[in-house]
Amino acid sequence: MQNRLSRGLWNYHSVLLIILTPLLLLPLPLVIETKEAACAFVLLLMAVYWVTEVIPLSMTAMLPAILFPLCGIMTSSGVAKEYFKDFHFLLVGVICLATSIEKWGLHRRIALRLVTLVGVSPAWLMLGFMSGCAFLSMWVQNTSAVTMVMPIVEAVLQQILKAKEEAYAGEDNPNLQLDGTETKSLLWILYIRVHAHTHTLTHFFSKKGQMRRKQDRMLCKAMCLGIAYSSNIGGITTLPGTSPNLIFSEYLNQVYPDCNCINFGNWLLLCLPVSVIMLLLTWLWLYWLFIGSEIISSLCSQFFMHLLFIHHSPIHPFPLCSSQEIFTGVVFVVMVLLWLTRSPGFIPGWASLFPHSKSNYVTDATVALLLGVLFFIVPAHGPSKKYEAMISWKEFQVSMPWQVALLVGGGFALAKGAEESGLSLWVARLMTPLGELPVLATVAIACIIVTTLTEVASNAATITIFLPILSPLAEAIHVNPLYILIPATLCTSFSFLLPVSNPPNAVVYAYGHITIIDMVKAGLGVNMIGVLAVLLAVATWGVPLFSLDTYPDWAPTLPTFNSTVP
Repeated sequence: MQNRLSRGLWNYHSVLLIILTPLLLLPLPLVIETKEAACAFVLLLMAVYWVTEVIPLSMTAMLPAILFPLCGIMTSSGVAKEYFKDFHFLLVGVICLATSIEKWGLHRRIALRLVTLVGVSPAWLMLGFMSGCAFLSMWVQNTSAVTMVMPIVEAVLQQILKAKEEAYAGEDNPNLQLDGTETKSLLWILYIRVHAHTHTLTHFFSKKGQMRRKQDRMLCKAMCLGIAYSSNIGGITTLPGTSPNLIFSEYLNQVYPDCNCINFGNWLLLCLPVSVIMLLLTWLWLYWLFIGSEIISSLCSQFFMHLLFIHHSPIHPFPLCSSQEIFTGVVFVVMVLLWLTRSPGFIPGWASLFPHSKSNYVTDATVALLLGVLFFIVPAHGPSKKYEAMISWKEFQVSMPWQVALLVGGGFALAKGAEESGLSLWVARLMTPLGELPVLATVAIACIIVTTLTEVASNAATITIFLPILSPLAEAIHVNPLYILIPATLCTSFSFLLPVSNPPNAVVYAYGHITIIDMVKAGLGVNMIGVLAVLLAVATWGVPLFSLDTYPDWAPTLPTFNSTVP
């Protein structure tokens, strides 16, 4: 009864918010009667709906298609063109690869390979799973990476706890349960090593042979939070790794068509060190916070025991790869190599072999879509079986984030409307006083604002709102737009505080090992680590990589505004 009442109150508040928000904002276009005011009305209305999620995010993204023609900002056909871009083809190709990876179990092999390399002591086991999840999230959506890894993590945690609870020491435990997944065939070596290490784990977590439940819970908390956080940390490493990165890349192509300085290779060079720094510091932070403060001596002793155990392990860890896994892995490697060598910058890439190469006819989306189509053509089995493609359309549709696709289209339409109406120029004039601050201070302020908002709004919605604001700000203070847009884009992925901040947090929270207080306490530290790592990157190796210390030719010059350079 109480649940129904709370749901009823929430529905009542949602309807009230849906109705009152446009009514309260309506004086803006009615009184001022300019296109800038009308566009501001649409922007604020969408921002409120996106932050509160009173209606689905994808449907909020459709509001420009309704309101821009009614307000005289853009024609209906002009708005419609903004809803499908090169980004969507890249997303389709990447999701084809992700679908095949998940269907044929390549993700489990990658994750468990890393785990068996690092061992099963608490600290190194946590690092192994975090590294595996971060690596997977570089190529698939963060939510997909978490849903792939968490069942394995949960099985290992239950096995460790059960082994200690039942006082096993190197014996077989017949109670290994994997929640109905087929992970069992790939977990057997980890299972054996867990039992062989039972005395080590028991010594680490217990005193005088008795289990200490508090440490057990702390291990579960640290492991689960590590998986949630590493998915976002790994996602920032590559352009297709997370939605904000893709939205930023496409926004740059639309607003600055002459800017050819962002590609897969140099983005990887900028963000891979950031991810590694964040992953290691987050691992140390979670270990210290939940498991123990004597971290250095503990890690060194566990590392020594791990080396001894691995050296004497005679068992080959995995069964042979299936042909489907091999094909998926080959396509995965080829896709990455083609992305890296398409237009590396310091030498001509393979795209220069095609006509009109200087006009960027061939993009990363071309590569992704070409290889993605192969999964619908190549047979999954040999000629002795009935023909079945590597993936089916139904399997692809389940994995395809259509909501993100529509949300991104709405963001592009909103950005175009802000440009056509003159709202971007008005915001640029309004923010020129920030030009008196040091550029790094301006960047830090933008990062803190974005990091704060992304805790209560979706990552894609946050970056969609802020790109049309920060871009004219950079032009107004005569700073390379990349100097502000890149760190803001990265910080959009740092939503670590709440289960509702992003889907990976919600998935991990649903397993029941952590509380909201645990996530807030740990997330504050990870947020600080992330913002500082991003500021370090853009202030050091990011400057020569993207020429951040000069105002580029591809950005418009606004001579009437204050002019500063970093």
